[in-house]
Amino acid sequence: MRHEQRFVERLEAGEILVADGATATNYQQMGMAIGVAPEEWVFDEPDKVRGLHAAFVEAGADIILTDTFGGTSLRLRESRYAGRATELNRRAAELAKEAAAARDGVLVAGSMGPTGMLMEPLGELTAAAAADAYREQAAALDDGGVDVLLLETFFALDEALAAIEGIRRASGLPLAVTFSFDQGTRTMMGLSPTRMVEAIAPLGVAAIGANCGRSLADMERVVAELAAVNRGIPLWIKPNAGLPRMVGDVAQYETGPADMADYATRFVQTGARVIGGCCGTSPEHTRCMIAAASGGRLRVRGQD
Repeated sequence: MRHEQRFVERLEAGEILVADGATATNYQQMGMAIGVAPEEWVFDEPDKVRGLHAAFVEAGADIILTDTFGGTSLRLRESRYAGRATELNRRAAELAKEAAAARDGVLVAGSMGPTGMLMEPLGELTAAAAADAYREQAAALDDGGVDVLLLETFFALDEALAAIEGIRRASGLPLAVTFSFDQGTRTMMGLSPTRMVEAIAPLGVAAIGANCGRSLADMERVVAELAAVNRGIPLWIKPNAGLPRMVGDVAQYETGPADMADYATRFVQTGARVIGGCCGTSPEHTRCMIAAASGGRLRVRGQD
């Protein structure tokens, strides 16, 4: 059974939803070599992909994200899977759906990250090419059975707008959009939370917010600004587990599950409606975040 409207309905009912955590950093703990794109595991290690999804489902996550962050044809064109974007995204969605079936009500979000290219005039990427790439990815994720689409870790407004245009040509699924404010309260292209809300809110998205970024203290400032300027659209907040430090070639993240849960609770109190984890967050982080948010079913004030 597809849950196209369940994401929206649950938010409208006042529920706080808890999304899963990191993909690449957990894969590295599972043996993925440095330099390997996580999307390669969709074909190379499907049991491990399914296994990480299952670990987050067991931890209590309401939403799990597909292993397709770098799954646009533009980002895959230099990989071993060039020309196979549709197949890869559809298969990734199927793997996530298989894991989600272990518990009733778990939703699957189709993850779509930036292309890694700069838009014209700063780079060679045109709005038309970007829109076509996201149209293709969204269509494949929709075919694979996801319940909601998520544009995440964006830093350039023009690329996000082109992506939304392409997605709208391919799918009627609910769409969430989150940016990475990795310069404190600005993206690397100088975009503020306020400007992001002003540009994205009128486009009929199901949720907006922030993910990745820098420190949790910076994310708290971003959440406060998003909440202050928001126009009634649910906020999706998905921070890193703090700042990383390098141990050899591996990034180790400083924030443990209990501290992450404390921040997540504060984000909810400020106005977040979906909370999750980005780089460095494990199933144990998710489990603690759910426990802190009253078993993952904390409701918005006035709707208890």
